[in-house]
Amino acid sequence: MDNRTGHRIVPETARRADLLPDRRSGTRYGNRPTMKDVAARAGVGLKTVSRVVNGEPGVTADTERRVQEAIEALGFRRNDSARVLRKGRTASIGLVLEDLADPFYGPLSRAVEEVARAHGALLINGSSAEDPDREQELALALCARRVDGLVVIPAGDDHRYLEPEIKAGVATVFVDRPAGRIDADVVLSDNFGGARDGVAHLIAHGHRRIGFIGDMPRIHTAAERLRGYRTAMADAGIPVEDSWTSLGVTDPQRVSRAAEEMLSGPEPVTAVFAGNNRVTVTVVRVLAEHRRPVALVGFDDFELADLLQPGVTVVAQDAAQLGRTAAERLFRQLDGILVTPERIELPTRLIARGSGELPPAG
Repeated sequence: MDNRTGHRIVPETARRADLLPDRRSGTRYGNRPTMKDVAARAGVGLKTVSRVVNGEPGVTADTERRVQEAIEALGFRRNDSARVLRKGRTASIGLVLEDLADPFYGPLSRAVEEVARAHGALLINGSSAEDPDREQELALALCARRVDGLVVIPAGDDHRYLEPEIKAGVATVFVDRPAGRIDADVVLSDNFGGARDGVAHLIAHGHRRIGFIGDMPRIHTAAERLRGYRTAMADAGIPVEDSWTSLGVTDPQRVSRAAEEMLSGPEPVTAVFAGNNRVTVTVVRVLAEHRRPVALVGFDDFELADLLQPGVTVVAQDAAQLGRTAAERLFRQLDGILVTPERIELPTRLIARGSGELPPAG
């Protein structure tokens, strides 16, 4: 028993002595067994082991059985990285996300992984934390590990650092936001159209004083959603007051403060359009403590939105389809099918659940 952790420690005496490394032979503990080790244990040549491992013909049943027993006894695993390097591919791709903890990126990442797996490739991912320097560091680190391709959700607006990698044959697709200062494939949602439709929905239910709370203005999605909001208001002939819009970090404290300011004063907003799922969740909490009903439409669906009272009306984008489309284009690049970069924009859909249909409070 380890007194510090409370863990029960049991010596590993159950392993057979003949499976443990022979320290006297000079083999360092922790070294992985090689084909040479398998050949020596099975009493066959190296080429015979290679044939068995790669499923090639020309080996008798008895010899194959001895080789397989040696493989199992030693715990040998084929070195796939060396094998694929000989073919010019590493059978791996990289995914650079904004934040692995953000629920929006879960289905997107899973979709990329499923496409990669269908192509026999491994997915390696990491978070940029919305830091352009971290994004560049991650992307180049993945290239240094010789990934075949990259799917990037950009944090920065200058991706010329990837030009040498792309010229060297690294397939690259940007998703959710476009690349900056280079021509590259990009898969986006219709952020402008979705926001315009969401705000128009509030206007159609009688609202004129509508607030917008979004992410940092330098982010493409935030800027496009703000543009959609302003366009919907302009189309309805409604001038937007400065106090009705707030962009910045999606920290709950900042969003709560912005919402409280919009909801106070002699002429508060009667509705709020929230620029992403994290903003929406914070606004829901603020409205739960508010004394009068306020309409709400959020961009991005989120878990349990339909179970709240009222259910939260959202502009939903298909994160999984974004990831799937981007990954499929990546592998089409790798197969030499795609040459000219394209911009693909996927539609959004408005899901009315009750919060966006509340009338203005008298």
